[in-house]
Amino acid sequence: MKIIITGSLGNVGRPLAQQLITEGHDITIISSNESKKGEIESLGAKAAIGSITDTNFLEATFKGADAVFAMTPPNMGGENIVENTVNVGKKYADAFRKTGVKRIVMLSSIGAESPIENGPIKGLHFIEKLYNDLENVSVTFLRAGYFYINFFNDIPLIKNAGIIGANYPQHINIPLVHPKDIAKAAAEELLKTSEGNQVRYIVSDLRQPIEISRILGSAIGKPDLPWVEFTDEESLNGMLQAGLPKEMAALYSEMGRGLRTGIVQADFIQHGSPVHGDIKLEEFAKEFALRF
Repeated sequence: MKIIITGSLGNVGRPLAQQLITEGHDITIISSNESKKGEIESLGAKAAIGSITDTNFLEATFKGADAVFAMTPPNMGGENIVENTVNVGKKYADAFRKTGVKRIVMLSSIGAESPIENGPIKGLHFIEKLYNDLENVSVTFLRAGYFYINFFNDIPLIKNAGIIGANYPQHINIPLVHPKDIAKAAAEELLKTSEGNQVRYIVSDLRQPIEISRILGSAIGKPDLPWVEFTDEESLNGMLQAGLPKEMAALYSEMGRGLRTGIVQADFIQHGSPVHGDIKLEEFAKEFALRF
């Protein structure tokens, strides 16, 4: 199959490309970075260097493809982040229509069924709606859990304050996922020939923050590492002090509030809280320790 991968050689794109190339598929990887060309080609893939905001580039790249793995960058600028994200989705949708791509796997997220109280995820909500309106296309909305690797962002807090935390409590279930499990699920979905659209949740583990702090803490020699629930204001101010742009910090604080109130997890729970990924929190903790 001829398959296009967006997202360059990121945490999902690289293992996804490696798996599909090993299986003998014709892979093209989109990247905006010319310096990635050699690295992409060294994997055995073709490199399409250009901007995902350029519809003509997308059309030329998607033409003749059997399937596309469609993802949007998590931070489309420091302002108008949700709008910018949705605009990329619109350009993808236009290119899909004009090129007649029949199979799409969209990297989405838990919480994407809600248009409110989910922070940056709301952009994915509107993109899902755009893709649902496409005709003669089969789309899988691959709704991923909270990335394990996001906990790398907490390392300075652990080192400087001896705590880990967020604006949600220690006794709620958080759906977690490893990028490698996302890549494996995406590869499976890209090769399917089923008709119609579907939602597939990809979650590696379902754990409470009190377990997260204990397991990650134990991996770094701090078994008593406490999980601290911050207020929304404390959460926002902490991210601002860490250097996040104001709008992004506000969106992440909103997402934390959505986890606290259950809005983000609601549809995942209604689907039976499926956990299909292989990499559990204890295994990720070894990666965390190496990064720490």
